[in-house]
Amino acid sequence: MESSLNKYLKAHSSVPSEMLSWLEKQTHLRTNYGRMLSGSVQGELLKLLVEISGAQRILEIGSFTGYSSTCMALGLKEDGSIDALELNDELEDLMREAWEKAGVEDKINLHIGDASKTLESFADRLHYYDFVFIDANKREYSRYYDLVFPLVKVGGIIVADDVLWDGKVLEENPSKDAQTQGLLHFNDMVAEDRRVEKVMIPLRDGLTIIVKKSD
Repeated sequence: MESSLNKYLKAHSSVPSEMLSWLEKQTHLRTNYGRMLSGSVQGELLKLLVEISGAQRILEIGSFTGYSSTCMALGLKEDGSIDALELNDELEDLMREAWEKAGVEDKINLHIGDASKTLESFADRLHYYDFVFIDANKREYSRYYDLVFPLVKVGGIIVADDVLWDGKVLEENPSKDAQTQGLLHFNDMVAEDRRVEKVMIPLRDGLTIIVKKSD
């Protein structure tokens, strides 16, 4: 059930387009994990961050049904592009349908497969990306960060989703499950990284916005 806080945030944020509302509905109808969707408030934030930063090349790690990539693509300039990484090939049809409906299909390059392996294949793209959105396997966030960091331009932005993990990272004796432990390690690693400026905000399930200041 949607929280009263999220309802209030939605009521005081830009209204999502009919296409994004369609995609949200289709995600709930056609997948078993509708709560994984970024949603309208977070989607609008991502779109605004892309617009404000003037990002031209974006990397998305974990695309799910294409909601967040659609929002970011809508914030891109004409010649901007997104490399979208997704493990589950069963979601491809819905993603492509959504991108076509939004008129952004030509801006997004989909890479199906294990994200770490795909990122390893991008090793020659030094200082290539202006903006990165991480929303995939929570166990692997620290590895994604290490692989992505050299690919991001100085001044570029990295946004990590789900960093509060339903409050599990706040517990005095956190769960030993791999996802919680992965996020605890990632959060501490970013907090201690002097190469970046960062802020964690309690939007949805937690977002950390990171700006790369140096290599």
